[in-house]
Parts: sequence; structure tokens; C-alpha cells
Amino acid sequence: MLKTPISFFPLVKEQQHPSPLNFIFSGDALLVQAESLLPPTLQQCSDLQTPALQWFPVGQLHGVYCQTSWKKDQAHAPEGLVWRRLRSLFGALDEDLLAIAGRAFQIGNWARTHQFCGACGAPTQQLAAERCMTCTACKHAAYPRISPAMMVLVKKGNQILLAKHAASPAPFYTALAGFVEAGESVEETIHREVMEEVGLKVGNIQYFASQPWPFPHSLMIAYTAEYQSGDIQIDTTEIADARWFGPGDDLPLVPHSISIASSLIRAHLP
Repeated sequence: MLKTPISFFPLVKEQQHPSPLNFIFSGDALLVQAESLLPPTLQQCSDLQTPALQWFPVGQLHGVYCQTSWKKDQAHAPEGLVWRRLRSLFGALDEDLLAIAGRAFQIGNWARTHQFCGACGAPTQQLAAERCMTCTACKHAAYPRISPAMMVLVKKGNQILLAKHAASPAPFYTALAGFVEAGESVEETIHREVMEEVGLKVGNIQYFASQPWPFPHSLMIAYTAEYQSGDIQIDTTEIADARWFGPGDDLPLVPHSISIASSLIRAHLP
């Protein structure tokens, strides 16, 4: 499951290091060395086309300074480097490095989208003591955005409910999920989303675990819940299929082990 390595320490102040880990993004694609999939060296970064990269601190991994930046397009990759979508690196990149790449993506995306104030349009600058962009004119403060989302595995006796999401590009069956709306608790979101997506009432909601999910800035909070009543009636705008799976049933394709969905499902297999 994607999680912050024990050896990682976050930093908000720029550091000097002879060989930092350089996470450069364009959209959701990460620039990596073609053979090793490691981040590019400083020399390779210097070979990128202008304009010059603007770096933002991420932290230290195993004592090595990590920084992040971005390019507007993927038109140019120096020799020996390739652009790879972050999701495509699941299972290919070391999990500690992947976790920090996800963090770097969120920090870089926040810095890129907050170069100007959202309230008055004036330029912003980063505070020295915390990860915050402040407006040079009206002093409006902008912190990295975190969007809480719940995931819930509904259980009915020795069966579990798995669904295929209509908008998912992969043919996975997984637990139900949805974003927390303004004014809601996570538990209220669970009741609402389960009713909206599959027409079921649930109870006995139990916390399972949480996980950062950088697509683009989510915090996934996973639960289990017990079926109470209702028949499956899917919202076809959200769900392509939903069914109960029990002992002896062939399980469909489920998400990659790096995701909290995989841990949640495998921990409760019938």
C-alpha cells in the first residue's frame, strides 16, 4: 500500500545537495531515466529546454534531498530520459520512491497552480517556515489542497460487494468510493454514496486505514460497513456493474497492491 517511508523527512526550506532526487512533472507524467526509471541527475535536468526549472523542496529520503518542478509540455526529453505517467510506474518503481514521487507531484501541482493569487490575481510567494503561498498584495494564503474521499467495502454475511466504476479506464472491480462534500462527516458520505451508487442501506461502519492518493490530491479513507437492507440498483452514470461475491465465486480483477483498495479487499476476502 502506498505510504510515506519511515526514512522520509519533509522539508519546506530549500537545501543544497550534490546529488538530489529530482522529480520533474508534465501533467501527470514523471521524467525518469529510460533504463533504471530513477529520477534524472542534475546534469540531465540542465539539458532540458528553457525556461529554467523552478524547484520546490519536498524532503529527504534516506538522507538525500528531494525536490520537484514541472514542464509545460513533454515535447523534449533529453537523451536517456522518458516521460512516464505516474500510474504506469506502479509495480515498476521502488515503492519508497513511488511514494515520494506522489508527494512531489502534489507539491509541484500546488506550486504550479498558485503562482498568482486566486482572490486578487497578484503574484504569490512561498513562506519560509511552512508550505504556504501568500499573496504579495492582499496576503491571501493558499496551502496544498487535500481532498478527502471515502472508500467502503460493504459486507453481507460472508459476501462482499464489488463494483466496476463507469469512468474507470481499467476493468477493475473495487470497493465503492466517493468524495466528502462540504458539511459532511466521512460516515455521512458513506451512507450517501452507498445509497446513491447501489441503492443499499448500511450500518456498523468501521475504520480500516487511510492512504495518500496523488490523483491529483486525494486522501483515501477506507472503511467496512455491514449491509442492512435494499436490493442492488446501480446509478449507471457512476457504476457500470456491482455484485456480491462470496466463497467459491471467482473474484474479478481487483486494483494493484499499491492501492488501499487492494489491501481493503484482500483483508476481507470471503
